[in-house]
Amino acid sequence: MAPARVDAEKDAQHELEMKVAKYSRGQGADLKALGDKKLKGQLSVKEKLYGQSAKAAAKAEKWLMPNDGGILEPDHLEKTYRFSQRDILTEVDLLSSRKPFDMILPVLGPYNIGYTSNGRYMLVGGRKGHLAMMDMLHMDLIKEFEVRETVRDVTFLHNEQLYAVAQKKYPYIYNQHGTEIHCLKEHGKALKLQFLSKQFLLASINSFGQLHYQDVSTGEMVANYRTGLGRTDVMRANPYNAVIGLGHAGGKVTMWKPTSVKPLVTMLCHHGPVTAVAFDRGGHLMATAGVDRKIKIWDLRKYEVVHSYPQRAQSLDFSQKGLLACSNGSQVEIYRDFGGHDYKLYMKHKIMKGYQVGKVLFRPYEDILGIGHSMGFSSILVPGSGESNFDTFVDNPMETTKQKREKEVHALLDKLPPETIMLNPNMIATVSAPKKKEKKTKKVIEEEMEDAIEAAKNIERKKKTKGRSKPSKRAKKKAEDVFKAKRPFLEQSEEINGRPDKKQRIGEEVELPKALQRFAKKPQS
Repeated sequence: MAPARVDAEKDAQHELEMKVAKYSRGQGADLKALGDKKLKGQLSVKEKLYGQSAKAAAKAEKWLMPNDGGILEPDHLEKTYRFSQRDILTEVDLLSSRKPFDMILPVLGPYNIGYTSNGRYMLVGGRKGHLAMMDMLHMDLIKEFEVRETVRDVTFLHNEQLYAVAQKKYPYIYNQHGTEIHCLKEHGKALKLQFLSKQFLLASINSFGQLHYQDVSTGEMVANYRTGLGRTDVMRANPYNAVIGLGHAGGKVTMWKPTSVKPLVTMLCHHGPVTAVAFDRGGHLMATAGVDRKIKIWDLRKYEVVHSYPQRAQSLDFSQKGLLACSNGSQVEIYRDFGGHDYKLYMKHKIMKGYQVGKVLFRPYEDILGIGHSMGFSSILVPGSGESNFDTFVDNPMETTKQKREKEVHALLDKLPPETIMLNPNMIATVSAPKKKEKKTKKVIEEEMEDAIEAAKNIERKKKTKGRSKPSKRAKKKAEDVFKAKRPFLEQSEEINGRPDKKQRIGEEVELPKALQRFAKKPQS
């Protein structure tokens, strides 16, 4: 056997052993020290099963997740936030070095950006009416046109074939060729848009503080609620449970679902207007920023602040790997969780002085951060931000035309109803707790009591001998049956009325008002 092949096999075996150690459950039990044969046999079987499961998990990782995510690793006293984009570009491969770029468009900005769920296509919208769609895999411009009116927000729908644009008066839906498909007049003057892909719902918040949900597959308006907290342009959907989070001028963050008139949760997060909201991919972490110059990380399982940082932010976004990007003026900062939700500064990027960053958004399945600013849009490298392995049944950046069609059909067949949107989606398909019996009204109790009395009076009795069937005894027995039938209903009516027949006695310790003291009984001497 060739020595090169032997070395390759040894390396593969060593790599597999390292992955097995990663999935193992620590040091095994010391079976030699055990005297009980039965316990020794049971533990040996369990240890064997643990070893088999660790080996199976290691093999699954090797074949199903072949790519390892990268990250910036400093040497000794180096700080990762001191690495510039130029330093990173000199160390990465040729394909990754082509992904960052700066596009300067000073006339029609500031710009908003959006990505498809697989990260392949990017949509940009200039405030003054410029719209463009790009294929980020091949760096090709698909369509570019101007609507010649204000554009406030852009978002893709279920795929790159359709996208929604919040314009001056109404939101519009366009196809990838730039043709106007629909005008959604019921939404009004929309400020922000979010698309819920599992339910095919387009959510918008307008200038009057009205929240709209519209089913884009049927065109039906599912819900229209007034938030009651004034105008807001801070809106983000939780990717875990599809609950919409809104940030308001009073420092509150509210969470909504289409089947509830009132918010599911109302949290006072800041002592001033909320400027940005973002949700983690797992759905249990929320980041908020406010005018009070604070960024707060919240645990949504307990609704408590995990950490608070003295920092301003106009836009926030979580990556697939949990990195947090925030923009402040012409500077973008990326924070990383170093354990226990302790976010520390990971990277910094400063664009040209005078440029104002409007929106930051991580590109799915890529180590890329998109930045929309007042003079165009940029793309920078952020090692360790994107998921390195993708599931082609969920999102496939390399999908063919046939796969796109099949995915769209499957998505429509698997569409979830709006009722499935809730704070805890794990409650779906579980048995609900028994409901408490509703208390009957006085009228219902009286009607049931009359029926029971009639039934008690109509009971036929056997004739008995030796004077036990006298009319007086029969009448007495009938009265007893009537009282027994009435008794449970009388108890129910007493519970409702609170036993009004019992007068409350006023004790000596109760001090009455001066106007009523002369009516109180004087204690007997």
